[in-house]
Amino acid sequence: MGVVKAWRFSLLSTNLALLQHPNINKHVCWRSMTTAPTSLQQRKPTSWSVVCGVMLFALGLISLLTGHMASDLEWYSHRLVQRTFYYRQHGEYRAPVDIWKSQYSRYYYECSQRGRHFAPAVRERSSNGYLLIATSGGLNQQRTGITDAVVVARILNATLVVPELDHQSYWKDDSDFMNVFDVAWFISYLAKDVPIVKRVPDKIMRSMEKPPYTMRVPRKSEPEYYRDQVLPILLRRRVVQLTKFDYRLANNLDDDLQKLRCRVNYHALRFTKPIQELGQRLAMRMRKMTDRFIAVHLRFEPDMLAFSGCYFGGGEKERQELGEIRKRWTTLPDLSPDGERKRGKCPLTPHEVGLMLRALGFANDTYLYVASGEVYGGDETMRPLRELFPNMYTKEMLANEELKPFLPFSSRLAAIDYIVCDDSDVFVTNNNGNMAKILAGRRRYMGHKRTIRPNAKKLSALFMARDKMDWDTFARKVKISQRGFMGEPDEVRPGRGEFHEYPSSCICEKPIIDEASKDGYKNFATNHTTISESIMNGGSKIQESLQRRKGSRKTASR
Repeated sequence: MGVVKAWRFSLLSTNLALLQHPNINKHVCWRSMTTAPTSLQQRKPTSWSVVCGVMLFALGLISLLTGHMASDLEWYSHRLVQRTFYYRQHGEYRAPVDIWKSQYSRYYYECSQRGRHFAPAVRERSSNGYLLIATSGGLNQQRTGITDAVVVARILNATLVVPELDHQSYWKDDSDFMNVFDVAWFISYLAKDVPIVKRVPDKIMRSMEKPPYTMRVPRKSEPEYYRDQVLPILLRRRVVQLTKFDYRLANNLDDDLQKLRCRVNYHALRFTKPIQELGQRLAMRMRKMTDRFIAVHLRFEPDMLAFSGCYFGGGEKERQELGEIRKRWTTLPDLSPDGERKRGKCPLTPHEVGLMLRALGFANDTYLYVASGEVYGGDETMRPLRELFPNMYTKEMLANEELKPFLPFSSRLAAIDYIVCDDSDVFVTNNNGNMAKILAGRRRYMGHKRTIRPNAKKLSALFMARDKMDWDTFARKVKISQRGFMGEPDEVRPGRGEFHEYPSSCICEKPIIDEASKDGYKNFATNHTTISESIMNGGSKIQESLQRRKGSRKTASR
């Protein structure tokens, strides 16, 4: 019985060797007979078959004694199944990119659950005090502040008061938290993480001898800063307010706190019902017109262009108009428009966005949803993009009268755009602003839906030289420039980049033997069995041939 097993193991070993060297013919032993000298073939026609049989038997005996065959088979099956996938992961394999969907997204899933050692939230009465937060900026900048505020409250063992939204920014929106986000859901969803209240209790306010202590912490402050500098004041004063709270917490935290960030950003911050319903209706209207669509976040408002310090080809009129707006920021340095463009710091124009998308392979009949505010230059600026993609829609075109209640509030309009962009098959941005980062992170977390951000540094040179090359050359160079900027799961190593854009601690990779791996293993096992059986059958035929010859010799001798 052991000899039979050894024989079968030897066949498996030979098959592995054959698979590892695909250029070698499967029937190497029988092929060797055809390459042997003619005289030798005439004298000993079966000698090579006997040699192969002896070699297979010896290999089988070695495999039986060493017991390494099973582990070798497992190792090779993993290599065979995972070769293409991991080559692509490490950049050594350049497969054509599907512009609509990443084929590797199925290997990843969101995982922001609380760890087993993550202690329950402290009770309000037992907390170290009340934390007031005043956010800053537009909707998505404030969203990062709210997310970090919850984490800071956790670090301080404090009770968080529902954050205040910024009413003084460029957009002059007087919306409160409850006008944009579902407050009840926000409080209940995070109840196991941090105690949250709508306002400081009157009893606490009456007992305070002084108004709440107000301070502004440095940007990207570490948890130790909050424990060393903020906590003592909180314990002493009971209520502390942190102002201009945007990006005031370090990017890299321990995994439990990073996962808390994800629970806040992707689950607890849910828009109010009116905003949610209108956003979903607009997305459904896009779906009724087409099976799949692109959402373009076009940040091309006058204030944004002025802040960038770039030039967009509008002549002296543009320089004067943007120059006047730029005077609002007294601390901004003088910048060279050409230098900023070469460094990739300038947002793409609508025309450049259209050229990039067409070069990547999106056809003229592709449907676009454009999320934007006031576009500098109006219809004239948008005309080149509309010529490249005639099926272009905005929330104003899709909603009509339904949009009127939201028009005075920029944050609510931005929330509607956010919902449609999140639902799109492909999300494209012309800049690297707050909404671009927040949505890119969310789409990674929610299944790595295709997200394209322009490699502005390389693309700027191509746009400047567009008239000097034919379309095919331009398109090929755009595709090359965009490698690593197409929203693939492996674009950025874990821990690199802004966490809100690359929430690596909240994205897990599936085990090696899973889905495609199982299919690959089945194919490998099937092929392996087929080859083994063919070799086994070939070996049996040799043995039968030898037995027949022996029988014929005995008959002849008689």
